[in-house]
Amino acid sequence: MQNSNSWRERLRPYTVKSNALASWQVLNTLIPFVLLWTAYAYLVDVSLLFAIPFVLVICPFLLRCFVLMHDCGHNSLFRSTRANQLVGFLFGVIPGMPQAVWSKNHAYHHQTNGDWVNYKGVFNILSTDKYDTLSKSAQRRYWLFRQPLILIPAGFFYVLFNPRFNWLLGTLIMLGKISRRLLTFRLSEAGSVADQWKTKFWKNKNDYLHMTCNNLVLLSIWVIMCMAMGTGEFFFLYIISTSLAGSIGILIFTIQHNFEDSYATDTAHVDHYRAALEGTSMLVLPKVLNWFTADIAYHHLHHLSVAIPNYRLASCHKQLESLFVGVKRVGLKDLLGTFKYQLWDPEQQKVVSRY
Repeated sequence: MQNSNSWRERLRPYTVKSNALASWQVLNTLIPFVLLWTAYAYLVDVSLLFAIPFVLVICPFLLRCFVLMHDCGHNSLFRSTRANQLVGFLFGVIPGMPQAVWSKNHAYHHQTNGDWVNYKGVFNILSTDKYDTLSKSAQRRYWLFRQPLILIPAGFFYVLFNPRFNWLLGTLIMLGKISRRLLTFRLSEAGSVADQWKTKFWKNKNDYLHMTCNNLVLLSIWVIMCMAMGTGEFFFLYIISTSLAGSIGILIFTIQHNFEDSYATDTAHVDHYRAALEGTSMLVLPKVLNWFTADIAYHHLHHLSVAIPNYRLASCHKQLESLFVGVKRVGLKDLLGTFKYQLWDPEQQKVVSRY
């Protein structure tokens, strides 16, 4: 196992950002995406059935938008931080995810990768010790909510429902707190609450402002689209394609960390380089799927260095391939099978199954 300095030196040449390549990725994503929606707006007047093929083509573009948003959150798409922020906000609005807030939560995943005490994955997996203390009925429920079918509602709630609900509920809670203090003439307390804007839904005022901007821009787009093609026609395609893209995104993230013998240890013993190479899989996908997922398949490299832009991951892997022979490969046929690995065994320091 190489040390951190050795990895940094080897990967440094691949961390160079290119504004030209980043701009091309933005254009070759947004232009087809807009054209697809424009074509749908014309064709839906003929028949709503046109939504079916459009789901199949719009969904992968939504997935690509999300991955590019993810890259902006790591400040790895453009050279400029400001450009990453602006483009990240745009790509966050399209699937409906407040990018800056999401990126902070995602950064925690990178900080704790391999540490299954502090980060338990998408499905909040238990250690084998805790699982064994559950009743038989509780164990059955545990697996029931960790089946591939759970992806169907999960995509909708993760991408569409939660960001709107959390923002609205958090706003109402904060306004309620401020109103109660104003009604009892505790003006200084009301001002303090308004200035902090701290709830379980966001960490500070800037997070709240970002969530508000994301939701207001998104809701405005919804209104415009409904006026242009009809409310039912718009939401029929939008909800299905966005939810499906969210489901696929959750699936990809899960199989990149939950697989047979995936490295999983506790906080005191975690080695983030081992976590990247032994606890993160590489997806073996057709080239077209690698394009739509902006090469997120090379996830082991992404965890070794978040500074590597997506457009350099493939070449980096190819040129340093001898260093990654031990990285777990997962193909399309293996995708759903990885869902049975939803327990952490602290003694063996790996993700296991009880099937």
